[in-house]
Amino acid sequence: MKKSLALLLSLVLTAGLLSACGKGETPAPSSSMPDEPAVSVLAPVEEPEPEPEPEPVLPYVNPLTGEGSAVDLANARPVAIMLNNLKKALPQLGVSQADLIYELPAEGGITRMMAVFQSVEGVGDLGSVRSARDYYVSLARGHDAVFLHAGGSPQAYSAIKNMGVTALDCVNGPYEGTLFWRDKTRKKQMGLEHSVLTSGQTIQELLPTYGKRLEHKDGFSYPVSFLPEGETASGDPAETVSVRFSDYKTGVFTYDTQTGRYRVSEYGRAYIDGNTGEQVQVKNVLILRTDVSAIKGDDKGRQSVRTTGTGSGQLFCDGRVQEITWSRSGDSSPMTYLDAAGNPLRLGVGPSYINIVGRSAAVTVG
Repeated sequence: MKKSLALLLSLVLTAGLLSACGKGETPAPSSSMPDEPAVSVLAPVEEPEPEPEPEPVLPYVNPLTGEGSAVDLANARPVAIMLNNLKKALPQLGVSQADLIYELPAEGGITRMMAVFQSVEGVGDLGSVRSARDYYVSLARGHDAVFLHAGGSPQAYSAIKNMGVTALDCVNGPYEGTLFWRDKTRKKQMGLEHSVLTSGQTIQELLPTYGKRLEHKDGFSYPVSFLPEGETASGDPAETVSVRFSDYKTGVFTYDTQTGRYRVSEYGRAYIDGNTGEQVQVKNVLILRTDVSAIKGDDKGRQSVRTTGTGSGQLFCDGRVQEITWSRSGDSSPMTYLDAAGNPLRLGVGPSYINIVGRSAAVTVG
């Protein structure tokens, strides 16, 4: 009995001691860190690329280039301007904004150019303006254009009279000092005959005051068609083309894949617009072969160039070349073009450079 009480007492004392020790102990540190506030690290959200603004759909079309226009130009008479192309008279002004550039031989191996503008709005100075030839008068007549020039050959004045062309002449007309002026710097450095200028703004302001017809004659239309958007020209590869007019003048056109246009060069260097300082680029380069001969008895060596009838040619567009045929039924008709299959030729949308050369002119394609 005593042994039982002693054992019971011993158990009670042991339990008490264990309980007391438990209350004073510090709990062992946990192997895990205490909970901390959760920090949410978000990956940067990439903003979606903004959709490019759609190109505005222009309601009208420039009939000379196929480009969209905010203004209806189809019934407005274009302006055709004779341009000097002697080395000493360069750079020309305003040519990068021309819709069409015609280049033909003149005399002594030199060439002249005629720039055609469906609208001269926004065009700066233009020139230098030079004298006319009868075949340029015919080409201007085919566009039903208002023709600006500074003098001309006897054949040109006869053509102006006989064809009824609206011609505004700086030399033999009342327009010097108003529609045209002599640039002092050019006059001093290049000579009097290379100094005649005009401008888009001047033409716009003064032309309506001359009482000339500003809209196309009834029934006129420009018959050239253009490739639809997204379609490129067909033909053999043609990255470069050189057109030799004479020992004095060779034109070179080099395709630029970034712009989709041909860069123009002459006299061994870039053909620069003096208004912008930039090289002229065109979408289409046309070479039209025809009959070229010296005018009998002309003491200046002037040339006769046939610009009516038919002839062979080539179109360079989108880095490609194809054989074509050109035709004009008469001086009052515009040029028309057919492809090798006899279908109406479709040009690329944009400005064109039209070289009219003799049948035997050297043309090199690379």
